[in-house]
Amino acid sequence: MIESTENFSDQYVLQQIALGKEEVFDFLFRKYYRQMCFKSEFLIKDQDAAQEIVQLCFIKFWERRKELTEIKEISGFLSTMVRNKSIDYLRKDNSKKTTVEDLKYSEQEYSQDNMAFSTELEEVLMEAILQLPPRCREAFEYSRFEGMTYAQIAKKMNISQKAVEALMARSLKILRSELVDYLPLLIFLNSHM
Repeated sequence: MIESTENFSDQYVLQQIALGKEEVFDFLFRKYYRQMCFKSEFLIKDQDAAQEIVQLCFIKFWERRKELTEIKEISGFLSTMVRNKSIDYLRKDNSKKTTVEDLKYSEQEYSQDNMAFSTELEEVLMEAILQLPPRCREAFEYSRFEGMTYAQIAKKMNISQKAVEALMARSLKILRSELVDYLPLLIFLNSHM
């Protein structure tokens, strides 16, 4: 089972899926399913229908996998698929009073809310990171912002890998306590994305 494809480009992931690598597709499904369901449900206001739409989009993605190797960004492509299928759903269901104009407004409102929250969270997070002890902050920044492994950080900081692990554990513990007011919201967002 694949734990993460974060280190691979979208093109590599698409090539693996085109070759029929079900474990890569399974990872992709698990990575984006909640986020896409949240997007569809936000648009059509029907959780069951949203889940069905997203499942159909993933089925179509798998069926067309050999044609999709030129996609630039997987999340954007999936998002467009889900949005289009959600609009189709609204057009077919006459009992829904939502118009395409309402949908565009809802998407703009959703994007603005997310941007405002993201900006605020980013500011609070950066402030919390700046409050970390210097060595903890250095290790944390190497790991999270430069994508370095613990072994690379250890070499760069001229310390053991165990020391890096200890610094990271301490950093995360401090950040959790500093961001405690934001944890319920982060948990909510993670459960819907």
